[in-house]
Amino acid sequence: MSLDQNDSGCVFFSGKSLENVTFISFRPKINMLVKKQQHRGTKTWIWIIVAIATALLIICPYILCLVIKKRKRVLKDKRRKIMETEMQNLTSEISTSIQDLEDGYDFKVFNYASIMEATENFSSENMLGQGGFGPVYKGIMPSGKEVAVKRLSKTSSQGIIEFKNELKLIWELQHMNLVQLMGCCIHEQERILIYEYMSNKSLDFFLFDSTRSKLLNWQKRFNIIEGICQGLLYLHKYSRLKIIHRDLKASNILLDENINPKISDFGMARMFTPQESTANTNRIVGTYGYMFPEYVMEGVFSTKSDVYSFGVLLLEIVSGRRNNSFYDAEHPLNLVGHAWELWNDGVYLQLMDPSLNDMFDPDEAERCIHVGLLCVEHHAKDRPNMSDIISMLTNKSVAVALPRRPAFYFGKHIFEEERISKSVESNADSTKEISTSPEVEAM
Repeated sequence: MSLDQNDSGCVFFSGKSLENVTFISFRPKINMLVKKQQHRGTKTWIWIIVAIATALLIICPYILCLVIKKRKRVLKDKRRKIMETEMQNLTSEISTSIQDLEDGYDFKVFNYASIMEATENFSSENMLGQGGFGPVYKGIMPSGKEVAVKRLSKTSSQGIIEFKNELKLIWELQHMNLVQLMGCCIHEQERILIYEYMSNKSLDFFLFDSTRSKLLNWQKRFNIIEGICQGLLYLHKYSRLKIIHRDLKASNILLDENINPKISDFGMARMFTPQESTANTNRIVGTYGYMFPEYVMEGVFSTKSDVYSFGVLLLEIVSGRRNNSFYDAEHPLNLVGHAWELWNDGVYLQLMDPSLNDMFDPDEAERCIHVGLLCVEHHAKDRPNMSDIISMLTNKSVAVALPRRPAFYFGKHIFEEERISKSVESNADSTKEISTSPEVEAM
């Protein structure tokens, strides 16, 4: 300690702690300077916090991944258990009625090993096609009989619905223009349907191929149209229950060795009692291009729904063109719209398939186009029923109403205006003016 003449001074202290240190001063002013010590513990805590934060950044995502994987496993197990329960219920349901099928019809329950052998373990060489619910294979049974084997998808809940639907319908459907379901096979998760084999595959195999379509002359095409009509008339009127197919299209028309048509694939079909005429659904199924307006817009279907699909199919058979592929620069319409415009212009025979080389009956061709346009009218009540359709096609003396504008028709002038507007838009870069075409309303 040092003092100056004014009795002021300083006390210097160097040490680790002031504990137990006492200062006594008789001077009025004493200033003490203490050396401040650094706290090394602060840095240690900073490193600890950084280490913990880093560990959390690594561990938390890992834990999150584990939780997500576990949740997926739980959901997968839950779905598997649901599928197993459904299959058990399905097996039980079929078992209670399978004896009636075997006794009443030429129906058989096949074992899985025989199906595997018949299809050579479902080899790709034996695949006939791929449907919405699974692939179809050609099979040869030990007896030498050829069959078509539809192997329904294991993961599709719709496959279960389709399987049950087709088996239920076997009691009702016995007609020469409907494909015959010969039997089924249930093995663990496998659900298999066995049909009679159709050597000429399906109608679309011939109709939409430029080379094979030449094998379908006009007489064969007209016979196919008549056969489809008879099959639909049976479904709508003469089977024990009224049946709406709901998925009538060229790929679901099979052809036997004599090119006789048989309607197939009843997985989407609905059965009605004789008192029922229409039904509603929230589950829209079917094929784009064949779907009827009241079904697409409101979920309503009836026998007139099949009539609409038949009308589209009829125009496809006549023209050899798909409904939803009839687009080009000159005719930006679907097949139905194109047929309607040719009809209005009085040149409807231009719709005929060029592969026919004008070798057709003009009167029969006109009636087919006429009836096809009646079938695709917008309102279901305006479409004819199958009885009237058969009369109009086969009886020249039957009076036939004039067709009206079909459903989903967009006039040619609309597309012309659209092309003009696009031209104006492309040439108006300097002024940035854009011309728009009027709003299109589907009729």
